[in-house]
Amino acid sequence: MKRLQMFGLLNKDMDHIEKELYRSVQGDDDLLSETSLHLLRAGGKRLRPVFVLMGGKFGNYDLEKLKRIAVPLELIHSASLVHDDVIDDADLRRGEPTVKSKWGDKIAMYTGDYIYAKALIMTSELKNPRIHQILSKAMVEMSIGEMEQIRDFFNSEQSIRHYLRRIRRKTALLIAISCQLGALAADANPEDARLLYNYGYNVGMAFQIRDDLLDLSGTEKQIGKPPGSDMRQGNITLPVIYSLEDDRLRDRLLEELDLIRGGRMEVGRAIDLILSGDGIIRAEELASRYISKALTALDGLPNNKTKRNLRDIAFFVTGRAY
Repeated sequence: MKRLQMFGLLNKDMDHIEKELYRSVQGDDDLLSETSLHLLRAGGKRLRPVFVLMGGKFGNYDLEKLKRIAVPLELIHSASLVHDDVIDDADLRRGEPTVKSKWGDKIAMYTGDYIYAKALIMTSELKNPRIHQILSKAMVEMSIGEMEQIRDFFNSEQSIRHYLRRIRRKTALLIAISCQLGALAADANPEDARLLYNYGYNVGMAFQIRDDLLDLSGTEKQIGKPPGSDMRQGNITLPVIYSLEDDRLRDRLLEELDLIRGGRMEVGRAIDLILSGDGIIRAEELASRYISKALTALDGLPNNKTKRNLRDIAFFVTGRAY
């Protein structure tokens, strides 16, 4: 499912955003343009631009102004993926070869830097200093989250609190400010912008937990890469942490993680152990609690079609029925 087409949301405006994404990374250098376009053409849900535009619906909706938030936020997200693929030595992203696998680590790192710079150029056209402060702080937090993940590779002793802080920085914060900055760019009520931030934060937390669950319980077709990729890379996610708390599974799972850390790429037995316990269910329950908090934040917003659409998106991104 791409760009939340199941809702028929903002299709015309999102087509414009998509064209702006492609346009924004072209022209300076042939190779950097090619590598950047390769990444963007692999697709994705484009959640962040959708949230920016929907946040703008609570103020004076102006696509020309909002695109200067929507496009940069998607570029920042995309740049972080290029860098992630280098760190994780990943060959596939959304079922397509990564920039790293096609052009190598050095070109991939420069591609990520180039995309970040393009994002900043576009946001510089906005005159609201508050927007720049929020965006800059979020980029710092994202970088800290990336470093935390690297430090915690194969750390089987990390706490749930530590995991949640990391995904807040890596994922939830960018979704939260997508909602918030869309509202601020449209001169919406500050209280509405605050509620939209809270909504986006909780949806973002649930989204990342759900993504981590799919890595263990989904198929390669669903997730665009082999199941268990997080464990292969040493990324200990919430279902794994919960499983390590189970005395019946802990010792065997630690043995499997040690083998994976030693270079054994087969993760099937580790996945089977996790699926045999209650780690998946517990993680799903926590994702549901975050969605409940997101819906509570929506309660304070004006009743309109956009509010109903935000509710639908909350259920969609976590795979819940409604």
